[in-house]
Amino acid sequence: MKRTPQDCPSRLPENTAVKQQQLPACRLQLSATGILSGFFATGVFCLGMGVILILSAKSSTEIEINYTKICASCAKLRENARNFDKECTCSIPFHLTQTMRGNVYMYYKLYGFYQNLHGYLLSRSNSQLLGTDVKDVETCAPFSKSHDGTPIAPCGAIANSLFNDTIILSYKLNSSVHIQVPMLRSGITWWTDKYVKFRNPSSSNLSSAFAGEIRASGQCSHLFMELWFYVWGGFLNDDFIVWMRTAAFPTFKKLYRRLSRTQHFIEGLPAGNYSFNVSYNFPVTRFQGEKSVVLSTLTWSGGHSLFLGLAYTVTGAMTWLAAFSMMAVHLKLKGKRFSPDDKVKL
Repeated sequence: MKRTPQDCPSRLPENTAVKQQQLPACRLQLSATGILSGFFATGVFCLGMGVILILSAKSSTEIEINYTKICASCAKLRENARNFDKECTCSIPFHLTQTMRGNVYMYYKLYGFYQNLHGYLLSRSNSQLLGTDVKDVETCAPFSKSHDGTPIAPCGAIANSLFNDTIILSYKLNSSVHIQVPMLRSGITWWTDKYVKFRNPSSSNLSSAFAGEIRASGQCSHLFMELWFYVWGGFLNDDFIVWMRTAAFPTFKKLYRRLSRTQHFIEGLPAGNYSFNVSYNFPVTRFQGEKSVVLSTLTWSGGHSLFLGLAYTVTGAMTWLAAFSMMAVHLKLKGKRFSPDDKVKL
């Protein structure tokens, strides 16, 4: 028997207020005055925040010293000989004209070092860094195993390129006395990195926990890696954790030390003569890079960078420009009435 349309079940939704969208709703009735007021208020807020952030950044003190060329002669001999166990040290004197008050932080800054390459980012073992399986090196190519097949710990390209220059800050107390500025290596990592993403094996003895594994090769000396594991805490080493948080741009700086405000440095770094004593281990000339050491104070808005303040200022200026443009168009067309018969000239 032939079916008629009346026999087929209806696919229409039920005739209810919800399914037929008959509920009362609010619709914004935007006016020219309201829109222009919103744009002008946004512009005032952004410009004000921009000025405040720029002044705040200007109030911080920052000193950057590029030591690539200063230590170039020693570093070149070391890299050409490929003898990374040979110590290369240099001293960089500088004068601090004004006191750096408050907390002072030391950074190392690299130019031309790309940590954002896809293969570089994937060359790590999260299970190894969590301490669950030290021998898991499957995702660490090409730095997963040594030439004799022994797993590497820590494995991967990121760990293999660990920044391992040693930087010591000295203060010239008087004409004949130089003292080392006390710096802390703790408290320089993110809390989630230190206590969530990185863990050592459950064994209390690191030497037995890593038995059978070798240390990362490359520019890292054997002595440095032994100290790194057995003295500085293995995977919980703060310098290692900071380095493993990769940077998005080829020019970046990472926190290296923070000032211990004791003895002569309770108020900060006093004005006077200082020197950086650098043990040069990290090569940069092979990829035409550079490296610097930075001393900086922080304010409530961050460091010495003007980027955030300039971003707010530019946004505010563009918002005001858009507001003035819309206001000019509104005043020009105000009072005119358009009908469907009006023709628009293109």
